Amino acid sequence: MNNKALSTLEYNKIIVSLVTYADFSASADLARKLKPTPDIEKAHKRQAATREAKYLLSLDTDFSFQNASDIRPQLGLARREGVLEPEDLLAIKHTLIVSRRVRRVLENMAEEVPNLSSLADALPVGLGLVDRISKTLSDRGDVLDSASQKLSEIRNEMKITYERMMSRMQRFISDQSTARMLQEPIITQRNGRNVIPLRAEFKGRIKAVIHDQSASGATLFIEPLAVVEWNNRYKELELAERDEVRRILAELSSAVVLHADALIVMVEVMAELDVALMCARYAEDLDASEPELVPFAERHGKHPGSTIRLYKARHPLLDPESVVPIDVDLDPETYALVITGPNTGGKTVTLKTVGLLILMAQSGLQIPAGYGSKLSVFKDVFADIGDEQSIEQSLSTFSGHVTNIVEILKKADAHSLVLLDELGAGTDPQEGSALARAVMTHLLDRSITSMIATHYPELKAYAHTTDGVLNASVEFDLKTLKPAYHLTIGLPGRSNALAIADRLGLPESIINAARAEINPADLRAEDLLDEIHHQRDLARRAREEADNEHQVAESIRNELAERLDMIEDERFELMEKTRQEAEAELGGLREEMETLRRLLAKARQPLEVVDEVEEVVEILEEKVSEPVLRKEPEKPIRKPKGPLRLGEKVHLRSIDQDGVVTSIGEEEVEVQIGMLRIRARISDVMRKGEPEEQTEKGPPKVRKGRITLPQVHESPGLELDIRGHRVDEGLDLLDRYLEKAYLASLPYVRIIHGKGTGRLRESVREALSSNPHVARYESGSQAEGGDGVTIGHLKGN
Repeated sequence: MNNKALSTLEYNKIIVSLVTYADFSASADLARKLKPTPDIEKAHKRQAATREAKYLLSLDTDFSFQNASDIRPQLGLARREGVLEPEDLLAIKHTLIVSRRVRRVLENMAEEVPNLSSLADALPVGLGLVDRISKTLSDRGDVLDSASQKLSEIRNEMKITYERMMSRMQRFISDQSTARMLQEPIITQRNGRNVIPLRAEFKGRIKAVIHDQSASGATLFIEPLAVVEWNNRYKELELAERDEVRRILAELSSAVVLHADALIVMVEVMAELDVALMCARYAEDLDASEPELVPFAERHGKHPGSTIRLYKARHPLLDPESVVPIDVDLDPETYALVITGPNTGGKTVTLKTVGLLILMAQSGLQIPAGYGSKLSVFKDVFADIGDEQSIEQSLSTFSGHVTNIVEILKKADAHSLVLLDELGAGTDPQEGSALARAVMTHLLDRSITSMIATHYPELKAYAHTTDGVLNASVEFDLKTLKPAYHLTIGLPGRSNALAIADRLGLPESIINAARAEINPADLRAEDLLDEIHHQRDLARRAREEADNEHQVAESIRNELAERLDMIEDERFELMEKTRQEAEAELGGLREEMETLRRLLAKARQPLEVVDEVEEVVEILEEKVSEPVLRKEPEKPIRKPKGPLRLGEKVHLRSIDQDGVVTSIGEEEVEVQIGMLRIRARISDVMRKGEPEEQTEKGPPKVRKGRITLPQVHESPGLELDIRGHRVDEGLDLLDRYLEKAYLASLPYVRIIHGKGTGRLRESVREALSSNPHVARYESGSQAEGGDGVTIGHLKGN
């Protein structure tokens, strides 16, 4: 892509905003290098990654890269046989843990996020480094005594030596014969040696080595000869400890080098995944949507086959509360747009909005525009936009524009987009207008998609009479003397100079004199244009009033439908109550008939009369037994505007719940609502924030969404025994077990890890404390195994 255009369209500011969403430095660096791609397959892949990341965000999964680090500098040092510091090794460990967690999340959702899941396949597993680093370093970065047998022996001896040395030093403090000679009864250090403060007047009274004295000379810091050997031994052990720690860190650094290639790939993949997550977060904050990216189509004539269709597009760097959305929709016959209108009216912002949104779309970023927006993937975007006032001579301004245009014409082709602001400005208007028309003709002849902002009225007529070109204008409010920033495609801009001068109070005689100087044909054209704009404004206001009336009518319709529902409910309850009363009366009548039958049979009387009555009762029972059906009032079928997309937030009317689209069919969609997946008709779905609007009348009964209940999962059992496993292996088993236990609705789990060194226990409890399914944990009772067992209580079970 043309670097000058990227700068002119302020693409770099978009990247600066994007970088603020990075979880670690590697993804921030990768985002800074993000450039639009001219390859439609790559652009589709980037958009798919952003869509899937946005879907994961909507589900509140554990998909993030916090605590990860760019460990490539540490790996480079280790490869040069350098020794990594404890903090470097801990950074490697934490990054590996994040990688493992992200891989697990994406593996579990491979069907929903196939693009991100395929990337995660490159994340390493089973390197053993997490376990090894955990056995060597504490969470504070201290080398553990258990890191080696030799280190353990050295530190044990250091402890004994130190205690004995301190014991001897303490004697000098507690012994009355020497305590009186001390300035204070304390043990301190000088030059790395343990000393006691001796009053200067007692110098020589205690056999010792003098290491320092106070500033006043009143205190000498001495090391009694009785502890010199102990001090020497302690220093030797400190040096031995330092060397052993260095050896352990060097050995661990060598182990890291063995997996350096895999770790570098891990960082690169994590950075790529985090960039997708950054794009998703940025899209949510921008209230952006995914555009449809299409290839250049086959068109007749000189049309290059490009598509630019933007609905309610907003410039992403402007205040969303004040920016006026614009629609830019070039019909299949148009591939050039001439935009006219007043200064500061929005011509430049329109050019920048279109150019910047195309660059964002080809970078994998969703754009602040309405659903249904469609864009071609351009090979390159060129822009000559000079929106800064120049205090230099007109010739230099004009020369600068021409120089830029020359470079653009050299590089642009039929798969490029050219944006030109104030084409031909900065020189004689007649020559500038002729040059502008010539440049436009050149672009059209070469089938180059272009958008041009200008003040020249000649270009309005040119656009009106030239195939492939369309006029557009930004509107100006003559009442407030302020631009409206509204873009109208199909009509050129009006000349408002005389009207503005009149509004500002210029004498009428001067205005009339100026009007007399204008060609009458031009005046008639302007009057006709004013009338067209006026009629269009009236039509737009009428449409708005009609929309408002439609909303009022729809509100009344809904209110009446609710009232009919209430009336039908009352009718249903009354009919059901009557039916039940009739059933009870018929039941009593049948009992009386049975009694009468027995009496007649006993008296040997004919039963024909009773049989006739019984037939009537049976008919009545059949009628009464029929259930009362509730009549469903007719309801309109509403469909969302534009096609739905995966990961889009929607609202289900039938159950009044919000969810996320996970699958789309011809007539139905699948929506994830918490743990539930619901299949519903498209007519039952509306976008979040989209006003309801009746589109067509449907049948009396609208089938509600049918709910697919969560699958009943098999219990993995209440116990998990991970004794004998390495820490990273045990944690992997634990993660999978907790997932199954939670899905099986177990109330608690019992993790058997043994006592040992306690490292496995600490890792298990750390994992439990951070697991989203675990409410709390505690040690097992003595009967259960004490500290060798941890009980985890699961949430919501």
